[in-house]
Amino acid sequence: MNLVLLGPPGAGKGTQAKKLSDYYGIPHISTGDILRAAVSEGTALGLKAKEYMEKGLLVPDDLIMSIINERLEKPDCRKGFVMDGFPRTINQAEGLKKLLDEKNTKLDAVIYFEVPKEELIERFTGRRVCGSCGATYHVKYNPPSRENTCDKCGSELIIRADDKKETVEKRISVYEDETKPLIQYYEKEGLLISIDGTKPIDEVFEELISLLRGEKR
Repeated sequence: MNLVLLGPPGAGKGTQAKKLSDYYGIPHISTGDILRAAVSEGTALGLKAKEYMEKGLLVPDDLIMSIINERLEKPDCRKGFVMDGFPRTINQAEGLKKLLDEKNTKLDAVIYFEVPKEELIERFTGRRVCGSCGATYHVKYNPPSRENTCDKCGSELIIRADDKKETVEKRISVYEDETKPLIQYYEKEGLLISIDGTKPIDEVFEELISLLRGEKR
């Protein structure tokens, strides 16, 4: 099963990717993770990527494609993969298609998690993190027993910079500009499965498995 997960930040892609990975026995491939792994392993491609990352620059598409190719060559990908965070643009989607064609394989489905912007903002801005032990809470979905106080160690809870409204809105805006066109691209390819990402995690997963059983090509 070769899958790509699409959706805005906070839509639950990472959570569902891990569940799909366990269910199908296939690796969860996150672009960020494989970039960091290539850098830490000191591969030739990783060292090239490191130069860009250290300067705060985006890693060029051709280098990303080479690193993706290197990852797909590993034995654990023989049964398939679930890709999270890639492709991000039409150019990358076309690069992935070419790469898979060369391997005589193809995507089985592209899953798009639909979540309204207002809910995404609420998911992020309601998150609270313990500055001492790292425990995470949410003011609505998983509140601490005492306001702004960690249940585990009693330290004060903080709002991370990434969870501030302005930052969240900017991330969603970048997604809409760059990644949303992929929805139309994969719809035309006949690969897109849309799913309501606002439902509870287990409900989303059950619906996902049911759809994939019917959609597997």
